[in-house]
Formats: sequence, structure tokens, C-alpha cells
Amino acid sequence: MRISLIQMNSKEGDRDFNVEKACLRAQEAISDHPDIIVLPEFFNTEYFPQYRDYKYMEYAERDDGYTISRVRELSKKYSVHIIATIYEREGPAFYYDTAMIINPEGKIIGKYRKVHPSAVKSLEKIYFKGGSSFFVFVINGWKVGIAICYDWRFPESIRCLALQGAELVVIPFATSTIDMWPKAMPTRAWENGLYIAACNKVGQEGDWNFPGGSMIVDPEGNIVKSAGNKEEIIMADLDLSLVYQAHVKSPTFRDRRPEVYKMISTFEEEIDSL
Repeated sequence: MRISLIQMNSKEGDRDFNVEKACLRAQEAISDHPDIIVLPEFFNTEYFPQYRDYKYMEYAERDDGYTISRVRELSKKYSVHIIATIYEREGPAFYYDTAMIINPEGKIIGKYRKVHPSAVKSLEKIYFKGGSSFFVFVINGWKVGIAICYDWRFPESIRCLALQGAELVVIPFATSTIDMWPKAMPTRAWENGLYIAACNKVGQEGDWNFPGGSMIVDPEGNIVKSAGNKEEIIMADLDLSLVYQAHVKSPTFRDRRPEVYKMISTFEEEIDSL
């Protein structure tokens, strides 16, 4: 499996410019013949949840809108899978942060909706609701899971994907804080025995500066490729045998004791009743 991550900056209030920029970067990545191209979270807009203003709800698009239609054309033209994450409008009351998986025929073969909208520094919960499930998709024989940005802070997110057999977890990001990434991303990969591909925004957007730092980590927690703090494309070849070797060396899934972990999936006020 060959994967390319497009680390890019997005221009304020200019969706069409951002989409065309992403498509141009994807065309650059095509020269390396990747199986999957990954775009950052909200690649088609500036990171608007840093502000509270309902005008930004106009940024939301359906999956047949301009952005995804353009990406679908690109996927079909170059016969490549693309994972593109947008602010999605499903209906009048249903808005999500959604990663679309588009196959080489230009079809949307799956969606993952961010389960944990952030309300730490950002105001994401004002703009969209959280999804309710973690999914694994098969891409070129690999089991691929998706998490989005703040999801990574919850170990349960990646573990849910790993328990479904995920061999690679793709994480589109729009985060201004990556201080813990050199420790945390390798830990998430190592403790679950899988590859992690984290693709971030970079540069100034509104009041926030995105530091980039996109990275690809192998199942033993080694950073195989990482980006700096500028727009760039990083690529790596992934070896499925390393996933199996990781689980042989550290058979923690064999030794799991789900029957004693009920507290993890219990609401705090109900813990005393366990």
C-alpha cells in the first residue's frame, strides 16, 4: 500500500480556490502512484470553528456539492482512492464533520462522521453533531479505519477500529497543537499494532496558526515519514506483514479481558452501580 498525505493551507472565504489547490496538489502526488491520497480536515475552507458565527453554516455542503463532485472527478481521472473531509450538510438539522472515501471509479464508497466534535479550544459543537459509529473500509485489500482530529485524544476510538481488524488508520486533522504527536501517534500505532497516517493543515488561517507536522507511523511505533511546517506532500510504502508481526510480538489482543472493562463504556453517574 502506498499512501500520500497532502499538507496544505486553506484560503479564507474561497472554497473554489481551495478545492482547485487541493486538486493540483493531488495531481502532484499522482506521480508517485499512490493507492490512497489523504486531504486535511476542512481542506476546502479555512478552519472556521475558531469563531462563533452562524454564517459559517453556509459553508456546509452535501455529498453531491461542488467540493466532493470535483474530488470524485479527480479520483476517476487518475484511478486513485481519495479521502476528503468536509463540513457536510445531510439535512436541515443534521450537520457533520465527514470524511468521504472515494474510489478510483469516482464513487463514494463510505463515510465516517467525526464522533468527538471538539469544544476545548474550538467551537465545533456549535456547528455540527457527532457521528455514532467507527467503521473499517477495505481499500486494495487493506482494512482501513478513519478517525478525525480530536478523536485521537480518545484511545477508545483507535481501539474500536483495531478490534474491527483495521491495519491502517487515517486521521485528517485541523489542529494548531501537535506538541504531543511525536509521542502520542507512535503510542496509538504501537498499542494497536497498526499504521497511522495523520494529515494536518499548515500555516495561518484566521487567528490560528497550523504547524503541519503530518506523519506516517508504522505498527511498531516508528515514524517512517514526517512533514515540517510548510505545504508539502509526504508519501510512504506500507508493509502489511509488519501489522501481523506486531501482533505476534505483542499479542495483547489475545490477552484482552473485555468482561472487566465495563467501566470504560459506562456513564460516570452509573459507575458505582457496576
